[in-house]
Amino acid sequence: MPQRPKYILPDISESSHNVGQNIAALRKKKGLSQKELALKIGITQALLSHYETARLSIPVEVVIQISISLNVHADVILGIGASAPLDDDSPSRRIVQRAKLIERLPAFDQKALLKTIDNALKGAGITTEDPKVSH
Repeated sequence: MPQRPKYILPDISESSHNVGQNIAALRKKKGLSQKELALKIGITQALLSHYETARLSIPVEVVIQISISLNVHADVILGIGASAPLDDDSPSRRIVQRAKLIERLPAFDQKALLKTIDNALKGAGITTEDPKVSH
């Protein structure tokens, strides 16, 4: 007769089907399309789509490549650990792209746009004096 296990392992049935959803959410947060992420990790967009929708199981090697490309711990992708990205302070790609475009504007237009952004932040209850907001 088999012995009862001494330790009870956590149920991972729910976390395994969320892996694809986690990848999609992290990819979108970084401002990447499926095609862009797929190119970064060396697979096709269709294959990445199958992983994100859980039509296919994701090989460990792909999880590692995605982890590196998105700059997050593999635990975050797997839904089993820390939720913090490897580099907490890095802004999203979308924000960086906009900032680069703003830098191309003449100084007067930059100042006007930054004033508009400051007013929007103030309306959201965030002031530019907030230590989390750097200039």
